[in-house]
Amino acid sequence: MLTSEYVVLDGALSLAIPTKWGQEFFFEEISDDRSIVFWSAFHQDKLWLSIKIDYKNWQIFETNNTDSAEFILKILKNIQELSSQKFQDNRSYHIKTNLQFPSDYGLGSSSTLMNNLAEWAEIDAFVLNKNNLGGSGYDIAVAQKKAPILYRNLERSREIEVISFNPKFKEELIFIHLNQKQDSREGIQLYKSKTKSDALIEEFSQLTIQVISSKTLEEFSALMELHESKLSKFLGLKTVKEKYFADCPVFVKSLGAWGGDFVLSSKFSGFGDYFREKGFSTIFAYDDLIL
Repeated sequence: MLTSEYVVLDGALSLAIPTKWGQEFFFEEISDDRSIVFWSAFHQDKLWLSIKIDYKNWQIFETNNTDSAEFILKILKNIQELSSQKFQDNRSYHIKTNLQFPSDYGLGSSSTLMNNLAEWAEIDAFVLNKNNLGGSGYDIAVAQKKAPILYRNLERSREIEVISFNPKFKEELIFIHLNQKQDSREGIQLYKSKTKSDALIEEFSQLTIQVISSKTLEEFSALMELHESKLSKFLGLKTVKEKYFADCPVFVKSLGAWGGDFVLSSKFSGFGDYFREKGFSTIFAYDDLIL
């Protein structure tokens, strides 16, 4: 999410773009009166989670990670409630997932899982995501469209518009990982504790419109700085630049939950050495990360 993090929850227009990496999903349904789900989750082709679930009684028979298994059981049980097709008697299911990026990158490991499961079960991915993860649902929309989108989360509906976002200055943009994954729920709780106004939501919607209309890096950079400043003031939090990169000569903008995952910035003389000396060595060019 490039713009309107947090305020997207209350209807602000947001710009979001997809990454090249995602999550693969494989399944097999077989006739089997044991009624078992065999779940195996891989991370960059290495097995990290194995679960065996009795879905008649919703019990975990075997697992190597109890907390993750309980979360998967909750999701599958919700799928049964929403679907008339899955988890019927005399069927067993072999489900395999493979996350293509490091799990601490914050690029949508949970939301891509929700979207894949919903597509498999032929149910509404937004409903499944809301029931199990919450949030605005923008990441589900990006997973479905596989393209840059403008997203607006309304009280009883959502607006999704696929757009062409291919800035001429994209070769100057970089993404830096902050070496940690941020729990978005903490930031959401802080945001929800604040008093919002229609004017605030409109401010960020207008910023989004200005961002997609940017013609130069200078214009885009100024809007990124303004976005960070406005949200910092509203949340009562320091910007990521104030915390880690106070002497950086260009903008640094948080993406999604503040405090972790990736930030967006632009190239400058010696930028690689600068960020590495600060302890942040995972740096991607725009085209290396963005679909």
